[in-house]
Amino acid sequence: MNNPIRILGIAGSLRRESYNRAALRAATKLVPEGAILETFELDGIPGFNQDDEQDPPAKIVELKRRIRETDAILFVTPEYNYSVSGVLKNAIDWASRPHGDSAWNGKPAAILGASPRAIGTARAQYHLRQILVYLNMFLISHAMDRFDQEGNLTDVITKEFILALLQNLVEWTRRIGTLPPQSRVEDI
Repeated sequence: MNNPIRILGIAGSLRRESYNRAALRAATKLVPEGAILETFELDGIPGFNQDDEQDPPAKIVELKRRIRETDAILFVTPEYNYSVSGVLKNAIDWASRPHGDSAWNGKPAAILGASPRAIGTARAQYHLRQILVYLNMFLISHAMDRFDQEGNLTDVITKEFILALLQNLVEWTRRIGTLPPQSRVEDI
């Protein structure tokens, strides 16, 4: 437990007043001891074009560098049309390319989502889980009752769930880090 676990948080919404961006901000304040949570903004990422994957835009180079520098990933996803947002899927695609150079490879990850609906972001989380293979999952439903007008998380139980999710992600990352590389997941 000498070095803190570095987590990169990515919100799949570009909207400034998004509940998911608010949930990610709340998570940065709830990081357990022994961990650091930094964030990466997806604004400015162009649509994925395989013609450009060998010479990616600067924003993609930065994204892949940031992913590789961290120990784990926290995805905070909205649900658009029963699935993952286009901006998040686009970023995932860019960072997984070119074939054989995926920045996601072997990274422990967790999913968090916030929504004003009772089902929350369950379908998006399910699709994201399919994309990323295996993740711990947590969902915030009825988000409008859990955040104040300024986007601050006010619900104590939700704060406890986020803290527990982050603690589990830190623990999982430490466990994964002790495995030999050939025992880790090959392609996420």
